[in-house]
Amino acid sequence: QVQLVESGGGMVQAGGSLRLSCAASGRTFNRYAGGWFRQAPGKKREFVAALWRGSGITDYADSVKGRFAISGDNAPNMVYLQMNSLKAEDTGVYFCAATASASSRWAADYQYWGQGTQVTVSS
Repeated sequence: QVQLVESGGGMVQAGGSLRLSCAASGRTFNRYAGGWFRQAPGKKREFVAALWRGSGITDYADSVKGRFAISGDNAPNMVYLQMNSLKAEDTGVYFCAATASASSRWAADYQYWGQGTQVTVSS
């Protein structure tokens, strides 16, 4: 079983930075892929970034490339999302997710989800 808990959300001015953390339980989490998704009010959940824990391979949505960075630690099992140069359009609830398969941009491929953490970027 895998349990995910996000933290680090908050309110920041445009151009600022936030670092989100996802604490993951489970001895085999380092063999999973970790991902970040976000959902703005009235919009569908969208892919942000993913990390394949086995290989370290990362993937990013075009909208965040060059601004966001996903990383992870094995002890304790954590996945991070460093967000820089934040824009108003980055506002939303950010969800950490994990899958036993390879990293994916598709929410349906993820088996485990956190409750989400709110990120608000003021302009």
